[in-house]
Amino acid sequence: MSSVLKIENLHVSVGDVPILKGVNLEIGQGEIHALMGPNGSGKSTLAYTLAGHPKYEVTEGKISLDGNDIAELDPCERARLGMFLAFQYPVTIPGVKVADFLRHAVSNVRNPERKEGEELMPMREFRTELRQTMKDLNIDAEFARRYLNEGFSGGEKKRMEILQLAMLKPRFAMLDETDSGLDSDAVRVVSEGLRTLSGPHMGVLIITHHERLLEYNQPQYTHVMLAGQIVETGDAALAHELHANGYAGVRERHPEAAAEEEAARNPEETTTAS
Repeated sequence: MSSVLKIENLHVSVGDVPILKGVNLEIGQGEIHALMGPNGSGKSTLAYTLAGHPKYEVTEGKISLDGNDIAELDPCERARLGMFLAFQYPVTIPGVKVADFLRHAVSNVRNPERKEGEELMPMREFRTELRQTMKDLNIDAEFARRYLNEGFSGGEKKRMEILQLAMLKPRFAMLDETDSGLDSDAVRVVSEGLRTLSGPHMGVLIITHHERLLEYNQPQYTHVMLAGQIVETGDAALAHELHANGYAGVRERHPEAAAEEEAARNPEETTTAS
């Protein structure tokens, strides 16, 4: 039976500022969803909230995985349940080699009962799997000996995210603008890597402003976010329309959300007008 990630009437605040205002979304394993919208619409907030970032407070609504509420679980517990987030700006961890990081991550995610200090995945088994995975993704084996993201180019950091995705084998993957800041060759490499990993075992939420990543990973569903709400849902054709024409048409079709967006951008003018 396929797993389902369900978001119902989700409201999220950062400090005292409400960001998400009633998001509803359902993702099944094997499905590819695209989430698009202008800057500040709440796309990244949704991704970080699903991953369990403590900065984002759920004030109303529900996040459930196979009917079980996960809103109170910490990021580690969510990862063990099969949740994965590829960051827009991956962090650098000097002194920690890629291979060591991945061995610990894989050991913890695949063995939810593992306690601190218990044995990691056997080294020989891990090395064999890592080498084969890197070969499949066309990643140089030397990559594993480097410190995590230290001195990495933008493209290398994003390929590192795809390597983590391949090794952790999540049920649901959120990619937060993975194509941001990459040249065409790097986007192609990341896109092909994601396409290689996609399949019936993994539901994917691709957060993007652009169409390039979607050329290789065509979404069955495209969602448009405006002012903290999903205002439209369509198929791949909607993503093509947004890429070609921008969000002017969406704002015209949803004037209330557009007004909220404008008020958030210009709070002083809104206060003066009222």
